[in-house]
Amino acid sequence: MFDKILVWLRRDLRVQDNAALHHALQSARQVYCAFVLDTDILDPLPRADRRVEFILDALGVVDADLRRLNPAAGLIVRQGRPAELMPELARQLGVQAVFYNHDDEPAALLRDAEVARQLGSCALHSFKDHVIFERSEVLTAVGKPYGVFTPYKNSWLRRLTPGDLESFQVEALAAALGHSDLANGVPSLAGIGFEPAGLSPQLQGGSRGAADLLDDFLDRIDRYDAARNYPAVKGPSYLSVHLRFGTISIRQLAREAWQRMQAGDRGAEVWLSELIWRDFYHQVMHHHPHAMSRSFRPEYDAIAWETGAAAEAQFLAWCEGRTGYTLVDAAMLQLNQSGYMHNRLRMVTACFLIKDLGIDWRRGEAYFAAKLLDFDQAANNGGWQWASSSGCDAQPYFRIFNPVTQSEKFDAEGKFIKRYLPQLAKLPPKLIHAPWEARPVELQACGVTLGRDYPAPIVRHDEARKKTLERYAVVKSRAI
Repeated sequence: MFDKILVWLRRDLRVQDNAALHHALQSARQVYCAFVLDTDILDPLPRADRRVEFILDALGVVDADLRRLNPAAGLIVRQGRPAELMPELARQLGVQAVFYNHDDEPAALLRDAEVARQLGSCALHSFKDHVIFERSEVLTAVGKPYGVFTPYKNSWLRRLTPGDLESFQVEALAAALGHSDLANGVPSLAGIGFEPAGLSPQLQGGSRGAADLLDDFLDRIDRYDAARNYPAVKGPSYLSVHLRFGTISIRQLAREAWQRMQAGDRGAEVWLSELIWRDFYHQVMHHHPHAMSRSFRPEYDAIAWETGAAAEAQFLAWCEGRTGYTLVDAAMLQLNQSGYMHNRLRMVTACFLIKDLGIDWRRGEAYFAAKLLDFDQAANNGGWQWASSSGCDAQPYFRIFNPVTQSEKFDAEGKFIKRYLPQLAKLPPKLIHAPWEARPVELQACGVTLGRDYPAPIVRHDEARKKTLERYAVVKSRAI
């Protein structure tokens, strides 16, 4: 039993069902909670960043929840480098241990190792909280990590027990929350050198906002399997950012899905599968950290990607939603304007960049990392390597999405497209997916002039497909 413990919050911005906080409250007479606004992460960011706004909002809820459980408690927030601030806080508070939850991103592991060195004799204890099964908990029969999702999923489900989904109690142990004059409230955006970025109301409220989104989703989870692929439909849970920053517990979500799946709910079964994909990508990151910067399958690093002025111009057009392919452009505008992109569209836009434009998948991965409010390195990397065919269990390299047929299939009436491309609002469904194929008189009747109101395609898909097959031939030759 410790006298005092400091809980270091990172990507677990909630009080409820928090593994490290639960274990600390069980293990000490006094427990303090702290969060460090890491300047190594914050300093390179633009001064208006939705993620920073989301984090501060979530921290405000954590602080309020701690004070609700024990009026003498509160959250300690500091700005700087964790390797300097965590040992300083440990000394100021007189703690004998620091408890925290795992973060397996390569940069986070380096940070944690540096903090451990600086803490010296202060004990460190870490816990699983961000996934259901982590690291080496789900292995093949011969003790190897899985490289294909379906066998991993089947093994994951066989291993799962109700105990894996139980919540970690906090409220019943809250008397151990300690008072410190260092807990003097959460700073404002301006106070840490940032400006408002326009966080949508649906993403405000930290863990309380997450609970509201979950309640809304559970009312329609039975339709998830049918609705999830259509960006104009309210199909997803919209909880990805809350999972990223831990403002909701993965155990709670998996429990809700698993229980409904047991009762025959197909929508819940498909949603649970998506949560298992998340675990899968995190164990890939743990066992294959090289894949965070290089191809999971090394032979794919031999591909020669497009470079030069023309490629730069096309990459910029992709970033800004000016490719001439309406679903791709609407998706990129959704990302740029909101920090969110529908999951189906993440695949469509990624495949377009890689296999229509021939641009290195790492450039798209980096752009998403900069823009996505729910950016998660393991999942983002996994998705981009899936699209580029270079990852584990990726789509075959010769599977090349046609952006027009994807548009016709998943946004048949063009509702999503028109939301982000209002200049095309008068185009009928038969023209909205490929405006360049319309007759000039049809476009004129709808008030659209290509090249003025909307760009012509920057590449022809059939020609790009041939070039992609030639580009990927190096992979085929190395596999022989």
